[in-house]
Amino acid sequence: MFSRRQRVVSVVFACVDAAATVLAFVSAYLVRSVLLPELAPRFPAWPLPAGPLYPFARYLPVLAAIVLIWLAVGYVLGVYRPQELRERRQAVFDPTKQIVAGMLVLAAGLFFVKGFYVSRLLLAGFVGLDWLLLVGLRLAYIEWGPRLRARLGDAHYILLIGTGPPARELAALIGQSRPTGLRLAGWVTTGADDPPTDAGAPVYALADVPRLLREHVVDEVVFAVNREELERMEELLLLCEEEGVRTRVQLQVFPHLYSQVYLEHLYHIPLLTFSTTPADELHLLVKRVLDFLGATVMLAVLSPLLLLLALLIKLTSAGPALFRQERCGLGGRRFSLYKFRSMTADADLRKEELAALNEADGPVFKMMNDPRCTPLGRWMRKFSLDELPQLWNILKGDMSFVGPRPPLPEEVEKYERWQRRRLRMRPGLTCLWALEGRSRLSFKRWMQLDLDYIDTWSLWLDLKIFLKTIPRVLAGRGAA
Repeated sequence: MFSRRQRVVSVVFACVDAAATVLAFVSAYLVRSVLLPELAPRFPAWPLPAGPLYPFARYLPVLAAIVLIWLAVGYVLGVYRPQELRERRQAVFDPTKQIVAGMLVLAAGLFFVKGFYVSRLLLAGFVGLDWLLLVGLRLAYIEWGPRLRARLGDAHYILLIGTGPPARELAALIGQSRPTGLRLAGWVTTGADDPPTDAGAPVYALADVPRLLREHVVDEVVFAVNREELERMEELLLLCEEEGVRTRVQLQVFPHLYSQVYLEHLYHIPLLTFSTTPADELHLLVKRVLDFLGATVMLAVLSPLLLLLALLIKLTSAGPALFRQERCGLGGRRFSLYKFRSMTADADLRKEELAALNEADGPVFKMMNDPRCTPLGRWMRKFSLDELPQLWNILKGDMSFVGPRPPLPEEVEKYERWQRRRLRMRPGLTCLWALEGRSRLSFKRWMQLDLDYIDTWSLWLDLKIFLKTIPRVLAGRGAA
């Protein structure tokens, strides 16, 4: 399915989920407030609740919060990705994880605002009804959606220019997307490659294209040819524009192997954009908002611990409680990183004399038993308590909770070219390297894990990394 249409389908599914959730909550309220009290006198042996509920108006804020939480959780968990191509078991699993995660967030919220008036039986009935509705709607869509689309004639016909490997890959994807309504209207051979033996659709010559556009239903023309062939097809491109036929060009004609490609406009000028880092500004904005809110809450909650650690540092060793160090952030921007001082005050002056004892490869310095560490500092580093002041860096926007490690400027100067791409993501407190071994990793493996994180980044990945890091830090595993 084309990405733009997928966004529309995702919005539709989110709206349907919201409506189903409202219906489930209202139904559960009516069952609890009307049906069960009426049945209680008739079945005295059954433990049915007979007491009244608060008026429905009192539950409206709870319902609004549930809808917002459900949609936000579904968005983070990726349950609104292409529904037509999902299997039945995924149609069951998606609402399950959405409702479980949503209920955890709701329970925490109700505890925080002291919403003890909310009926637990009402919530239990709502969860059951909502799960049945969400699963049922998805299964019905998977089962009857393609049939309904076929009956309504809602097919989208694509004429494919080219018969080489890029065109064959596109044709396979179009065939795979048949449940979404995509159909291959035909192939157009350019003479550069042999026509496919298992075409699955008629094969035409370039000279046939004007007639095809006049006499057949062609919704889109997709050019899957090399750059030289594309330059010779300028008249054909103009013909499609004059006919009003949507035209697409497969971008394998450009020498970019891993980039995401999208079109943007600077005012009226169209710009074809290649990016090897996350480019979804909405997702990145959500990440930044979550970082800000999380850092604000944690600074408030942990402020007694922060003050205690600062006091202990001052009492046990000479020097300031906080250590500031220049690091490289997003795009190489310089910023001051804050840590609790875990070493002696002259640690930087003694670094050169310990250089020969460096246990890390690459342009970094690590020692498992660094003599510059104070006893308190060694304990803080084991449990990463020295990193807590970086919550202020996260609040300011210098860092994120999850992201590549912020390097020193002198380390960046020694990077190989492929390693510099890790600077294109906001640095963080933890990342994939923290799950694999923290300080025990080789430098090259560390860089590869950071780039893997950038290439596969999502809000759900951030959440998984963050949650998996907590027990590892509490156990003090892998720290130097």
